[in-house]
Amino acid sequence: TSEDGRRQLLVDHLLGTAKLAASMASEFGSSEWAYLAGLWHDLGKFSPEFQRYIRSTGDPDAHIEGTRHGRVDHSTAGGILAKERLDKLGRVLAYVITGHHAGLPDWQSETSGAAGLAQRLQKVDLLKRIRMTEVHADVRDWALPSEKPRPGTDPALWIRMIFSCLVDADFLDTEAFMEEGKASLRAATYPPLPELLSLFTRFMEDKTGSAENTQVNRLREEILRRCIAVAADQPGIFTLTVPTGGGKTLSSMGFALHHALKYGKRRIIYVIPYTSIIE
Repeated sequence: TSEDGRRQLLVDHLLGTAKLAASMASEFGSSEWAYLAGLWHDLGKFSPEFQRYIRSTGDPDAHIEGTRHGRVDHSTAGGILAKERLDKLGRVLAYVITGHHAGLPDWQSETSGAAGLAQRLQKVDLLKRIRMTEVHADVRDWALPSEKPRPGTDPALWIRMIFSCLVDADFLDTEAFMEEGKASLRAATYPPLPELLSLFTRFMEDKTGSAENTQVNRLREEILRRCIAVAADQPGIFTLTVPTGGGKTLSSMGFALHHALKYGKRRIIYVIPYTSIIE
């Protein structure tokens, strides 16, 4: 329920999350898996126990599982359904679904106890409590995925990628309903990479054109040229070792923009340990 009293139907949330997750996972050929994860991630919310709880509490985080008194396990039911429908392959979705609030569970370990996936999948009563005939057919009877991970894909990474798509989609769909203004900011259009490259090129031309003709500045210009030249190489792992003040941040951005455009990349992601570098 939003602050202004609007209520989002559970089926709308499941379908909305499924569509968002599928869109994200289409980038690595797994949209069917992510869609099904989205459809079933909150299946347990159809249980009478959860419906009673959500209607009786004023807790704005009632949908989040945890140790708080009264909160109902709503993620395990979808994992059990995935296991029943897909057998061993269902464990992929079971990991993703049961962990969408608390994080991916261990299968079982000395420390996981009842939180291990093997133990949770034995709680079949959580699924039996749901009147499946009352669940919307688009959620209950969706076709099982036919996609296979791309050759060479690491299974653990693949599961984590689907998990990431589900978690993001879950939060974004909820945000779109609860905070429409905030969600609209995410829909803002940003300059495409060709435009960014043009802006970067003009900026660097102005910067180098007004710089003094010193040995350090000549080295900085050579580093930038070298980075841009290497951007034409096949995608892989590249390293850049330059002393402090050598222009690594700008030169690496030049590399990234040229490389992204040449090979059809969609994003440039900077991961930097000190925000002072980019301020």
